[in-house]
Amino acid sequence: MEEQSTQELLKQLIELQKARGDGGSEAAQIIISVVPLLGVILGATLLFFFFFWNYRLKKELIRAGQYQYQSLKNVRIFTLLIGIISVSVGLPMTILFAGVEGMSYSLLGGLIPSFVGIGLIVFYIVSRTRD
Repeated sequence: MEEQSTQELLKQLIELQKARGDGGSEAAQIIISVVPLLGVILGATLLFFFFFWNYRLKKELIRAGQYQYQSLKNVRIFTLLIGIISVSVGLPMTILFAGVEGMSYSLLGGLIPSFVGIGLIVFYIVSRTRD
């Protein structure tokens, strides 16, 4: 009896997949695959120009004699801020993905920012003892 219900479920699943189709037109599939690629390219370009312009700014400040060394305290506060934000974003995402899809690879979308945030908070705590 259990084998028969399993076969019926498989038949229903196959019918649902056929009714759903192939997931859309080819243009939609291309757009869906290009959007993340463009995001990575534009993000990398943005980071490149940020670091390049920051380098040029420091170079000109040194040339003008106005450069002031950034202490570790500013970096520590920045890492604490980014760590708290990462944990605050990562934990709800982890809970959401675990509730929606269970234990799957999509769970990494929430776990990665959570652990990056925890690492930054640990850096903040460890660097405090050095001051």
